[in-house]
Amino acid sequence: MLHTGSCHCGALSFEFEAPPVTEGLRCNCSICARKGATMTGFSVSSEQIRIKAKDGALSTYTFGSGVAKHHFCNKCGIYTFHQTLRQPGYYRINIGCIDGVDSSSIPFEVFNGAAIKS
Repeated sequence: MLHTGSCHCGALSFEFEAPPVTEGLRCNCSICARKGATMTGFSVSSEQIRIKAKDGALSTYTFGSGVAKHHFCNKCGIYTFHQTLRQPGYYRINIGCIDGVDSSSIPFEVFNGAAIKS
């Protein structure tokens, strides 16, 4: 299934091939707890996602080991997706940024990322 999405202002958009979004994942690590986003329960490879950014809108934040890469729009500030620590080069997508998916109605699990040393 082809999914599309974007940040709030549209300067950063993406599309990816994946199954329907039926469940999510939240993490309790220091950055995820502060963001409060529900991410896709599955990861997609770099070959499965196509990212389009206008005028250099894609910004990346890393910390700790620098392996996980948290991507956001530097125009409107929306966190759209990240490359995972446990699967470098694979992405989880912020469900709230996916077109046609109601992130408030998706059940989610909590991942204990606070227990992982980066």
